[in-house]
Amino acid sequence: MTDNTQQSPEATGPHSTVPADLPTQYAPAEVEGKLYERWVERGYFEADAKSDKPPYTIVIPPPNVTGSLHLGHAFQHTLMDALTRRKRMQGHEALWLPGMDHAGIATQNKVEQQLAEEGKSRQDLGREEFVERVWRWKEEYGGKILGQMRRLGDGVDWSRERFTMDEGLSRAVQTVFKKMYDDGLIYRAERIINWCPRCLTAISDIEVEYQEDDGELVQLKYGEGEDTVVVATTRAETMLGDTAVAVHPDDERYKHLIGKQIKLPLTDRTIPVVADSHVDPEFGTGQVKVTPAHDPNDFEIGRRHDLPMLTVMDERGVITAHGPFQGLDRFEARSAIVAALREQGRVLEEKRPYVHSVGHCSRCKTTIEPRLSMQWWVKVAPLAKAAGDAVRDGRTRIHPAEMSSRYFDWVDNMHDWTISRQLWWGHRIPVWYGPGGEVVCVGPDEEPPAGEGWHQDTDVLDTWFSSGLWPFSTLGWPDRTPDLERFYATDVLVTGYDIIFFWVARMMMFGMYVMEEPPFHTVALTGLVRDEHGKKMSKSFGNVVDPLDWMDAYGSDALRFTLASGANPGTDVPIGEDWVKASRNFANKIWNATRFALMNGATVEGPLPDAAEMSATDRWILSRLNEVVAEVDGYYDDYQFAKLSDALRHFAWDEVFDWYVELSKTTFAAGGRPAEVTRRVLGEVLDVTLRLLHPVVPFVTEELWTTLTGGESVVVADWPKDSGFRDAEAEREIATVQQAVTEVRRFRADQGLQPGQKVPAELDLAGTPLADHEDAIRQLLRLQPAGEGFQATASLPVAGATVSLDLSGAIDVEAERKRLGKDLAAAEKELAQTGAKLSNEAFLAKAPDHVVDKIRGRKAAAEADIARLKQQLERLG
Repeated sequence: MTDNTQQSPEATGPHSTVPADLPTQYAPAEVEGKLYERWVERGYFEADAKSDKPPYTIVIPPPNVTGSLHLGHAFQHTLMDALTRRKRMQGHEALWLPGMDHAGIATQNKVEQQLAEEGKSRQDLGREEFVERVWRWKEEYGGKILGQMRRLGDGVDWSRERFTMDEGLSRAVQTVFKKMYDDGLIYRAERIINWCPRCLTAISDIEVEYQEDDGELVQLKYGEGEDTVVVATTRAETMLGDTAVAVHPDDERYKHLIGKQIKLPLTDRTIPVVADSHVDPEFGTGQVKVTPAHDPNDFEIGRRHDLPMLTVMDERGVITAHGPFQGLDRFEARSAIVAALREQGRVLEEKRPYVHSVGHCSRCKTTIEPRLSMQWWVKVAPLAKAAGDAVRDGRTRIHPAEMSSRYFDWVDNMHDWTISRQLWWGHRIPVWYGPGGEVVCVGPDEEPPAGEGWHQDTDVLDTWFSSGLWPFSTLGWPDRTPDLERFYATDVLVTGYDIIFFWVARMMMFGMYVMEEPPFHTVALTGLVRDEHGKKMSKSFGNVVDPLDWMDAYGSDALRFTLASGANPGTDVPIGEDWVKASRNFANKIWNATRFALMNGATVEGPLPDAAEMSATDRWILSRLNEVVAEVDGYYDDYQFAKLSDALRHFAWDEVFDWYVELSKTTFAAGGRPAEVTRRVLGEVLDVTLRLLHPVVPFVTEELWTTLTGGESVVVADWPKDSGFRDAEAEREIATVQQAVTEVRRFRADQGLQPGQKVPAELDLAGTPLADHEDAIRQLLRLQPAGEGFQATASLPVAGATVSLDLSGAIDVEAERKRLGKDLAAAEKELAQTGAKLSNEAFLAKAPDHVVDKIRGRKAAAEADIARLKQQLERLG
């Protein structure tokens, strides 16, 4: 046997006796902090760009510096940490690069809220002082986030920590902006944008959340006599900015109107009727009001017909058009305008409910206002095509594959991207305007123009612009640094499917444009963390959980294992406190079982004995161990964290701790060479199992593995390899033992015997695979030898053998017969009643399907109960 069946290189020194320093109970709070700091101090997580090991790179999706980590962060960090720890153990130069995002709008909103509590605004402070205030926020809350990452056990390279507004990343942003500007991919234009009247900034299409809102549709009459038109709208307040009415050029009903001027109510203006093929003649009246400055479709009509573009609202959604509605909020104006039009007889029908899709700001939930504005844009068509091609030709793989359609839906239909934001916190747009209308874009190594009348653009860049550069800017670009040469492109991006559009597509576009290769080989998409009922976590629902609370209560390993156990690719992850408790119990089981094994002499000293010296139990567990190593490797390579966690839990708890350790007790008791062999095999199994578990539950495994092996740290231990050892015959033999023990245990439970209650028994095992395991079977089943006066009151055929039990002194056999007889009579009565109903054609014709199905279920349950009870009575004799 080779590889994982050999002694680990770190396993030196005698550690086969009871560890005096290993507490009887596992206390995460006393272990986790000191272990993490030890790992950091020893530099285990620091990657060496000069190493000749194969590189493995993950750049962390940077959490926003707006608060603390939530369960979604803890979830993805657990998966990234597990991947990185495993690759490090496999001999890769593993870099998991940490950092945070400045989160422009969100962070500015937080600081402005703080100022509002002090009775101040950002204008009171001025731009420079306000930005300094935000930096102080970053230092405070950024420190909290970093502390939480340490609590979780994130094995990140702290020496390479980055921030989207640090000096190096700011230089990268300016370099990319300048390059794209010079290449004609960044331009400035006046267009309709999504405007948030609360955040007072433009936002991109992907930052708009659409929801079905209850509106009111009103029909309004413009013009007089033969020149009357009727338009329908849910936004009557925008009619003040109408500059045309549009009809379809082929609509015979309205050809006589095309080119005419009609009176716009409530104003002193007339507007033309224009013909435009955008109008759907089948929708409504086939006549459409055109407000080019307040609707994206109307904007395009306005451009085609050279219409005036009148802005009638300010940045806060307040009416600015001269007249009686000036100064009203847009929603107040809506009602007031409809009322005024009704007085003039221009509302053709009463308002009627109308459910329609309305855009809201994804951050503050304010209704978005389409607004004509001068903004900076990215021409995305060539960038999006390159990003799509990289996935189509396999340079980047999206996992799971079925999520690729979401990616293509976005990159194949992407509109130009609004990148300017009317904020103070963020990367200032590196463009200067001169007194004569000059426009100069300045690169990072260039001096901005000086002199009277020159000023820099006041806007900042969209947060996603800088975070889109993250995979290479964090590695030192635009310089060709050793890190960039060594660790780009990154291996995998682990992120939620909800930000394919926000972030994944942006990074793919920038990576292809700047580096001429995609930024990662694989995009592993996860689902979202939900509560145990599958409901979205939200403060308004009262179901938000601070991951620190669960880590404090149950340990970081427990939280990590719970999150990994729910991580099916691309699927949402429900999580509840009971599940974290169960994972805590698993960590305790690992601790207690390993400690027990150490107390019984489990060791990693010396090579494994030859298979010929091993018992079937020893060969079975080593065979299963190698199968699990291969299985776990396959799951890791396919990002199947839930499956690998389940495989490890089942193997460690069920097979190693509940079966192998228990079956070995008789061997230990007998002593001699078989006991020595089993102690060595048990040490091997624990060594490998702890290494397999380490990436997901790093703390408890570190404490136990170093105690077991005397090695420096499991963090830098070798990842187990499948030696190829298999023993199908031993696996069949132990499976038979497990079957027999399980059947007898079930019978004991049916008879009301306590788990530890001993009963006399005769075991006829000759000629069966059970014959070599009689001592272990008796110990596991609490079966005493049959002494004088033994009377078999029950006989069980199991796995070709017979187990006879004398229950006369353990239970009242006659009382048990009566109890089972009473239960049997009740089951037979239930069977008769349900059978009669299901035989009644009139009942079946009238009863609902769900009622009939329920009765069928009761009948099947009664049949199963009868079979079980008869078997128990037969066993009692």
